[in-house]
Amino acid sequence: MRLLVAALDAELVAFPADLPGFDRLVTGPGKLQATFALTRALDAKSYEEVLVVGTAGAIDPALEPAVYDIDAAIQHDVTDIDGVVGQHVSLPARVTVAGASPSASAVTIATGDHFVDGAEAVQAILPLGARLVDMETYAYAWVAAQFGVPIRVLKAVSDRAQDDAITDWRAAVAACSAQLRDTVRADYGV
Repeated sequence: MRLLVAALDAELVAFPADLPGFDRLVTGPGKLQATFALTRALDAKSYEEVLVVGTAGAIDPALEPAVYDIDAAIQHDVTDIDGVVGQHVSLPARVTVAGASPSASAVTIATGDHFVDGAEAVQAILPLGARLVDMETYAYAWVAAQFGVPIRVLKAVSDRAQDDAITDWRAAVAACSAQLRDTVRADYGV
């Protein structure tokens, strides 16, 4: 059995309520809610894989609106005791997404607890090496690693993380869900 995870119900609108071979978990947005909900789910039941689907802002202008496999996650909203951005005091700077497909579409994502929607924020995140931004992936990957469960994260580009991106996200989330559903159908046969 696999666990299908999304931060928001809106990201799953194209998915059937019951997907054969998958339990379903909606965590809520942000790192704390993601950590709490996924920890509870993995503590209660063993899964062969966690499959995360969701939306992300593209901070790399070369990224097309498509679905991307995430190979690693960093945090863009933390600093260590020396003030180094992206470095946490006690957590790894980068977590690997164990189930990522080794392909040209695999990218690194920067996770933070605020919705990125401005050019200044994008310019601050780009030097960290990420091409997408979201609010949960680092937490999901870290929790799955603690439980020794493979995780795969698929993210559909919903916006460019600038210039009123929340409006773009609201308009695009259903289409992103349909793209994610098509990818899951093709990759998992369900």
